[in-house]
Amino acid sequence: MKIGELATLTGVSVRSLRYYERQGLIKPLRQDNGYREYSPLAVDTVETIKLYLNLGLSTEEIAGFLHCVLKNKEAFCAEVMPLYRSKLEEIERQLVELNQIKLNLQDRMASILQEQQNEEE
Repeated sequence: MKIGELATLTGVSVRSLRYYERQGLIKPLRQDNGYREYSPLAVDTVETIKLYLNLGLSTEEIAGFLHCVLKNKEAFCAEVMPLYRSKLEEIERQLVELNQIKLNLQDRMASILQEQQNEEE
């Protein structure tokens, strides 16, 4: 299938598919005229890439284990669990940071409201 067909079937833009190719995540055959030709398995590959992107992983991280998860169950890919743990730790740090920012904003807003109230009195 051509790149446009793959884009339609997966809901991924042609631009993103070309990016996945540059990252080594998908590997089309090239016809004599230079057109990309994708196997039907490319649909599953792109759907798998989408799944991992939705988990917050980068294409670089996905490239490290994609071949394994396409051939085996995820549970049998040694690279996956450490990456998940690392990503979860990163998210936990971000949540702490975001919560602190939220508290700072709430304090600042309360201070402004208090100052406005004092001005009105």
